[in-house]
Amino acid sequence: MRASRLLSLLLLLQTRGGMTARELAAELEVSVRTVYRDVESLSAAGVPVYADRGPDGGYRLVEGYRTRLTGLTAGEAESLFLSGMPGPASELGLGNVVAAAELKLMAALPPDLRSRAARIRERFHLDAPGWFREPDDVPHLHAIADAVWNQQRVEVLYRRWQRPQQVTRVLDPLGMVLKAGSWYLIARPSEVSEEAAGGAPRTYRVSRVLELRPRPERFERPAGFDLAAFWDDYAERFEADSYREQATVRLSPEGLRRSRFLLPPVMARAAATAGPPGEDGWTRVTMPVESQRHAHVEFLKFGADVEVLDPPELRAMMADTARALAARYLP
Repeated sequence: MRASRLLSLLLLLQTRGGMTARELAAELEVSVRTVYRDVESLSAAGVPVYADRGPDGGYRLVEGYRTRLTGLTAGEAESLFLSGMPGPASELGLGNVVAAAELKLMAALPPDLRSRAARIRERFHLDAPGWFREPDDVPHLHAIADAVWNQQRVEVLYRRWQRPQQVTRVLDPLGMVLKAGSWYLIARPSEVSEEAAGGAPRTYRVSRVLELRPRPERFERPAGFDLAAFWDDYAERFEADSYREQATVRLSPEGLRRSRFLLPPVMARAAATAGPPGEDGWTRVTMPVESQRHAHVEFLKFGADVEVLDPPELRAMMADTARALAARYLP
């Protein structure tokens, strides 16, 4: 355990350049006194670590010092190769870079870990997009990725759902997210943009960027911006905002079983957590829906294994469809 912690401390200093004892203690989840002891142990083992004093001080490694990748466990080495994303990396223009990095990592591993890592690629493959859908057309993905990396302001022609559908925006690109095969840009409308009220970051689907022009100026990232935290919060709000209405239905045993496959996750979770079935075996479920029109399409997938109870307008829509189907198919 202590050997693993010493290696983690060494790699933190190597990757971040310098950290205070308090920062190291927080990262390693130990006391500051433990950090002092660990630094002394590294120094005694010949690692050139020294302390800078003053308000900007902290522990640092001697300039140019690098440790070799000799501390990886079998699980850590395997996870590095399992987490590779050749498809998305290629889309970002990083395919050759990822391949070269993996080759260098493979060469640095001991023979036993090298063979285990190679077996990962032979037996596991990551395919991010969902079934039954064409991948997004993203001709500006590489340029957007460059702007994110270089903190370069961009001007885009963007297609949205509201009118006017095509709008021009000046954006400060902060990050990118790959969700179920679709790329999203997280960007802050710049101060020169008409929509820059508050300057809060927003989400843009990359496939809807019709034109992109890099601007000469760079921008400063907002202090403390956390891409993962922003996306988690956005996804939660997006789900809550999308499913604002409710519908109450009865599902047959077969309908309840198929709900996890036929319904969107938000609706399927409501079915999975419903109460016990009634005496006839059917289960009453109240679930969130996007709209009555959307729910009408979703419930038609069940055929006769669903009965809409409420709202009355949705029940009437289902009845109208049933009558039209009967008129179409019955003699």
